Amino acid sequence: MTRATGPAGRQPGPVRWARELLLGARMAAVGGRGGLLRTGMAAIGVGLGIAMLLLAASLSTMMDARSERTAARNDLHLSGEQPSASAATLLVAEAGTHYRGRSIRGRVLQPEGPQAPVPPGLTRLPGPNELIVSPKLAELLASPEGALLRPRLSQPVVGVIGDAGLEGPNEYAFYLGSDQLSHGGAVLRIDRFGEFDAGPDEGLDPVLLLLVVIAFVVLLLPVAVFIATAIRFGGAQRDRRLAALRLVGADGGMARRIAAGEALFLSALGLAAGVAFFLVGRQFIELVTLEGLSVFTESVRPDPVLATVILLAVPAASVGVTLLTLRRIVIEPLGVVRKSGGATRRLWWRLLLPVVGTGLLIPLLGGIDQTGDTFDQTQVVVGVLLLLVGVTALLPWLVEKVVHRLPNGNLPWQLAVRRLQLDSGTSTRMVNGIAVAVAGGIALQMLFAGVAENYTQSTGQDLTRAQAVTYLDGVDQDTARKNAQRFTALSGVTPVASLAHTNLRPANATPIPDQDPPTSLLLIGDCPSLAEVVTVDRCTDGDVFVVPPEQPEFTGEPLPPAPGQRVEIFSHYDSTYQSWTVPADARSATSRPDPAGRLLAGILATPGAVEATRLPKLDLMVFLRLDPDVPDAVELVRNAAGDVSPLTRVSILLESEATNRFADIQRGLYVGVVATLSLLAMSLLVNTLEQLRERRRLLAVLVAFGTRRTTLSWSILWQAAIPVVLGLALAIGIGTALGAVLLKMTNEQVRLDWSSILGMSGLALSVVLLVTALSLPALWRLLKPGGLRTE
Repeated sequence: MTRATGPAGRQPGPVRWARELLLGARMAAVGGRGGLLRTGMAAIGVGLGIAMLLLAASLSTMMDARSERTAARNDLHLSGEQPSASAATLLVAEAGTHYRGRSIRGRVLQPEGPQAPVPPGLTRLPGPNELIVSPKLAELLASPEGALLRPRLSQPVVGVIGDAGLEGPNEYAFYLGSDQLSHGGAVLRIDRFGEFDAGPDEGLDPVLLLLVVIAFVVLLLPVAVFIATAIRFGGAQRDRRLAALRLVGADGGMARRIAAGEALFLSALGLAAGVAFFLVGRQFIELVTLEGLSVFTESVRPDPVLATVILLAVPAASVGVTLLTLRRIVIEPLGVVRKSGGATRRLWWRLLLPVVGTGLLIPLLGGIDQTGDTFDQTQVVVGVLLLLVGVTALLPWLVEKVVHRLPNGNLPWQLAVRRLQLDSGTSTRMVNGIAVAVAGGIALQMLFAGVAENYTQSTGQDLTRAQAVTYLDGVDQDTARKNAQRFTALSGVTPVASLAHTNLRPANATPIPDQDPPTSLLLIGDCPSLAEVVTVDRCTDGDVFVVPPEQPEFTGEPLPPAPGQRVEIFSHYDSTYQSWTVPADARSATSRPDPAGRLLAGILATPGAVEATRLPKLDLMVFLRLDPDVPDAVELVRNAAGDVSPLTRVSILLESEATNRFADIQRGLYVGVVATLSLLAMSLLVNTLEQLRERRRLLAVLVAFGTRRTTLSWSILWQAAIPVVLGLALAIGIGTALGAVLLKMTNEQVRLDWSSILGMSGLALSVVLLVTALSLPALWRLLKPGGLRTE
């Protein structure tokens, strides 16, 4: 050891520094069983954070992979002309459904020739009444859980969709073969899969972009805080080793360089552990489905640029944290003196962080809305970071001030308070990540709740009249009648209205070049059904009503035919039509919103007013009332609808619905919160176990003097609970302040979302209680006389 310190003065500076860094790495690697355990705990802690960061860096590649898979199987024309029928075309109809909260993608396929295209993931097209299903759907159909779904998909399964045809490994999807499709309406003709024009990508408006930016900061900052905490595992042992080095001749600068070498070694081990955790964890990613999202293992690849930043930033941060910690410590040859013992923590620079952060955000107040220009993302990120980092800076000061003023209590309380009075920094660091997560979560939830109204539209649907509606296109009158009758026998289902509709056009109208003749709606239903869409004084079978559109001068809708006018009843599904004269005694009626919230205008007729046998194909909609006491009533409706045709669509009526992009961001936030809280729980457990291990001799001495295990267990609980409660109080204050600033930035009214505040706080407390409970077995193992032994 003397050779390393004595002759070092004659060596060039860089060479000497390199030797000292290597010495620090050797000390971290060969510190005996206790030292190796400490090194291993630190590596595990840092590795968990690294794995989380690598997963976050993989989000872009995961979403790109999902988009590529979706584009490759695209089979619905959004624009452009459909090809003419040939040996290389395929008829496609959407047949998706839902089952107990699961979304099931479905397509009905019918080839028009031997060269018809085959969807990705299939080796051949299914034959008539044959099913090819995804692995997850096959598993569901074969399980008892899928018993109610099997009647809906009762055709024989002849194949499984390969990975190339799925968005994710846990997607529910099927292809059904048919020979009954005819082109028109919902049945499209294609000559290839993919490459269809989906229209321009409008991107995110400024408010949604702000949500995404804040979400990334809120979810990733706690991970960075935890990595900084994990690097400081076993700090007391490191300080004692540095004091021993001072005793044999090392100066202060050499001690700091040796500590930096130890930190570099720990960060290198953490990087290796993080990469290993990431590579192992990605093998199980296909087993996880959150909010309907699942990804393939090969899609989880970190972005090279972000991965490089992570691999370089972590070692640099580890050295910086270590040197910053040593500024508060005087390492002398005969021991270590911590400056925090006599001097109180200063408040001014801790307050400076949130003040500066708020100052960066204030110029943006009122400057972000859905239609405005984009904002300076760097300014927002730095401002939010400073505000949230202020939690980690203020929490140690707050805990120090409070614990020195706490009243006396029972023995467990006194042990916990005295421990915090002597060293509150260790316990505070354990909850810093959770406090930051709670503060950011509250702010983000306030922002979500404040702007939700702008992205949530009222559907106008009346759930007091009906809760579901079925649609079936292009059927004859007999099929329409049978379809409506199927629902009357279902348990918990009451038909409200059955309405068939087609089109009217003037008979013998003079054609206008490049212009189609005006068409009107012909709606056919019995009197109770018509009463759901019009207001009439009386109705009997054979009546006809003329319903003009609301404000046709603004909507551009044509007026319906007048009573006594000759018209043609026709359909878009075939070339047949029926001549008909609107009865001269047809009465005017006023339209009322149907249960789906739509105002229908045109000619409304009862079945006795038209010749049903001569009507062309019709579109049918049936409104249904569902009994809330029958939980599977909607599944029975879907099964009955599927018996008539797999193309029958069943929609659940909703009072409001969020736009797709807003809903996707909410879903992504939920996934991120689950992942972040899982990491924080694991990291808190590792940190707790490390602190218990460092205190094992002290705990063993207390037991040897007769202290009961329950007393020490309650002491550990109080020692964790006091910083957590203070951290949550601080997080609620800063989180609500940040949320108010963010709402003012988007011109929204400031409202406290107490449900999110209480929910985030309760979740954080639950995590701490769970971790404390899991650490009790380790505590009890340490409370043995063998803990008094020393090396």
